[in-house]
Amino acid sequence: MSKMENNNCATCPAHNLANLTKLGVDMTNFDYVVALAGNPNTGKSTVFNNMTGLRQHTGNWPGKTVGRAEGGFIYADKRFKIVDLPGTYSLLSTSTDEEIARDFILFGQPDVTVIVVDATRLERNLNLVLQVLEITERAVVCLNLMDEAKRHKIQIDYRTLSKSLGVPVVPTSARQGDGIKELLNSIYQVSIGEYKCKPHRISNEIKNVSNAVEKLNRIISEKFPQLPNTRWIALRLLEGDQKIIDAVRSGEIGSLSRSDEMVVK
Repeated sequence: MSKMENNNCATCPAHNLANLTKLGVDMTNFDYVVALAGNPNTGKSTVFNNMTGLRQHTGNWPGKTVGRAEGGFIYADKRFKIVDLPGTYSLLSTSTDEEIARDFILFGQPDVTVIVVDATRLERNLNLVLQVLEITERAVVCLNLMDEAKRHKIQIDYRTLSKSLGVPVVPTSARQGDGIKELLNSIYQVSIGEYKCKPHRISNEIKNVSNAVEKLNRIISEKFPQLPNTRWIALRLLEGDQKIIDAVRSGEIGSLSRSDEMVVK
């Protein structure tokens, strides 16, 4: 392992190695880390198994009874570790599963977060997609169960959806293995910076609190100028999210930018 101070290294890993270690993720012999998120019953586990094959193992999250699975794959001579996050409908941190998923994406800073959605229930699944895009700028949407959508005569213009969301959208039918190669390619492109995501983010205009949000947003932006999600952080502070409050007070939140000294292979 060597360290390099390079703020413009497009191919450098973006993940926070120190926080990944705290979260129990061993990145030895891996170049990039991928988080796999999604609602329950979207075929997320099938997507995971297709990408990793037999190169996987299971365990628990540190200090939790919630199980997790990790696996790996090689693409274009790069080694990827993929971590399957608990299935969840949101990232509001109101349950253990939501807290684990939110903390991993926020503090672990995976190089890519893949959000698996059910093509037959896209509207319901987009809630989680939009919440993930509030936290990270590096994401890929896996539009799974396209075979079921076709059977129900549901047509989805995934190219237009990709333009609207500002991230790659890859149609898949994981049970048949369809679209997995294209999904791996999109993960690779986002990881190395070849695909520049421009995630759609909701304005979050809230009556009577917009001024407080903007004031906090300015303070956070000045203190942590490289954070990509200061407005989201401001909203969490106003909601009294203790984990975020502690991270701001300790300065840990400032370690989440790519401009900090990065550890690379």
